[in-house]
Amino acid sequence: MAPGRGRTRRVSVPGVAELFRSNVPLPATTDERQATGRERHDQKITVYLSASELLDLEAARLKLRRFGFVLDRGRLVREAIAILLADLDARGKDSLVARRIRSVQDGQDKDEDKGFSESTVPSLTWAQPLAAR
Repeated sequence: MAPGRGRTRRVSVPGVAELFRSNVPLPATTDERQATGRERHDQKITVYLSASELLDLEAARLKLRRFGFVLDRGRLVREAIAILLADLDARGKDSLVARRIRSVQDGQDKDEDKGFSESTVPSLTWAQPLAAR
């Protein structure tokens, strides 16, 4: 058989995400946490949501879409987790998540229908620069 004939050789070509992904890891001292984008994730958790929580999540996704951000619910959840963990790293016991959990543990919110008061939950204006990226 003549050379180069008969057998084809498959060449693996990297995808767009691999071509444009930074290969430089973030420094360990960074104050910001980065959520992963649309890529294969090897780790999985299961989170159960109420019907209203799921509708709120979908409404947030659609609102972001109106702002020009196209993302799935998983990406939205990963971004929210990254923001909360960055806040926890930066503010510790004064972080949003610690304050919300503390208010529930302290019995300030025994009735689930009450929600959180303005004094318990700080404004998220500090997160606007993160969301603008």
